[in-house]
Amino acid sequence: MAVKHSKYRNTAILFELLVRQTTSDLLQNRDSKSVKILKKYFSNTELGKEYALYSSFNTTPKLTEGKAEMFISTVLDQRKKLDQEKLDRLKYNLIKEIKSNYDIDNFFKAKVDNYKTYASIYTIFESHTNKSFDVKQVLLSKINLLEHITEENIENKPISSVMVEEFMKEDKEIRLLAYKIIVEKFNSKYSKFSERQKNVLKEYINSVSDTEYLKAYLNKTIKEIKSELVSIKDSVKDDVTRIRLKETIKLLEPIKPNQSIKDENISNVLQYLELVEELKKL
Repeated sequence: MAVKHSKYRNTAILFELLVRQTTSDLLQNRDSKSVKILKKYFSNTELGKEYALYSSFNTTPKLTEGKAEMFISTVLDQRKKLDQEKLDRLKYNLIKEIKSNYDIDNFFKAKVDNYKTYASIYTIFESHTNKSFDVKQVLLSKINLLEHITEENIENKPISSVMVEEFMKEDKEIRLLAYKIIVEKFNSKYSKFSERQKNVLKEYINSVSDTEYLKAYLNKTIKEIKSELVSIKDSVKDDVTRIRLKETIKLLEPIKPNQSIKDENISNVLQYLELVEELKKL
């Protein structure tokens, strides 16, 4: 069964329209009810948490297709942690309050720039909370999101277009099986990573819009790696190896407060973690 998109239940659209209404009220020197509504329903609430997940699709930098897949999976994992009953109740009361303060038809007439993206996110979220959903609709929504956050246009890839077209002709059971295989193949790319490496990747994707937290996490990991390498160096008897380890340790520097986090930083931390594991084996 297809997921019917509802702008009345789309958290991001509700938030954007309330912000726009606030601006309009202030420009006309009116007492803005929408300010109070925003604080009431989006400050430290399940709705606020869900809006943060919607917003992450617009604040994340352009990712490679692989990282984009991981990003979407991570966002969905976070979405599952929200209390659905609280969300439903808050949305019901929010719409009720908007209706009592504004002309509902005029309120929803305003154009939302990221409507297509928000609608796709809504579909993905709903498909993970409902047992029945249309596979084709969910797949197309996922393609829209991948195109939104990746460096390339997924739909313009000739092979992908043919595959999707053929994929949609198959029976539902075959499509579900094929999708499961695709996910498993993607996950197998990272099967050789250690738990610590996987955790670094997870934090990188999960905190992509919270650079201060990510920087603190990476610096903590770098400090741990440095401590482990020093310990290993002290136990190594070979002089040449000890000298090389000493030079390697010197290169391990924390990310500076004014320094932006790049893919290179993540790659370096992953490589150092691999080095620690290899040295421990030896």
